[in-house]
Amino acid sequence: MAFETRRGTRGARQPGGRLLAWMNRLMMRRIRSGKGAGSSTLVLTTIGRKSGAERQNPVTYFPGDRGPDSWLIVASAAGAAGNPAWFHNLAAHPDQVRIELANGAIPVTAEQLTGADRESAWRGITSSSARFAQYQKKTDRELPVIRLTPRQAAEPRADGAR
Repeated sequence: MAFETRRGTRGARQPGGRLLAWMNRLMMRRIRSGKGAGSSTLVLTTIGRKSGAERQNPVTYFPGDRGPDSWLIVASAAGAAGNPAWFHNLAAHPDQVRIELANGAIPVTAEQLTGADRESAWRGITSSSARFAQYQKKTDRELPVIRLTPRQAAEPRADGAR
């Protein structure tokens, strides 16, 4: 389950700064309270690839291709040349991810889609949100599409160890 997307040579400015951090905190509070953030958004919790600390970001999601228990997210960074930090965290720890929706937290596993799976998902994403097609036009990197699926609980072993 490799996460690979090269950095682009052109793109929009990477979003950031104090205002964005404040807006992200506000959006996450709204998502957790069930008031939403204006679109289908979730709180993505990853483990920092360098720090090992939990990192949280509000991220737009789309219905996944595996029924109601899968979600698709795009590492667009608004069309920046580089991937957002949370993408690198997912790549380092794809099995230590959690999402939060209004109805609670769900441990998930992240998988980057490639080939026909990505193309099919991308068509669905851009048909429901033209904004993402515009992000793709701003950069020459292929925007990664990530599938999130609920993580299976570890089966208890016969000797009681996990």
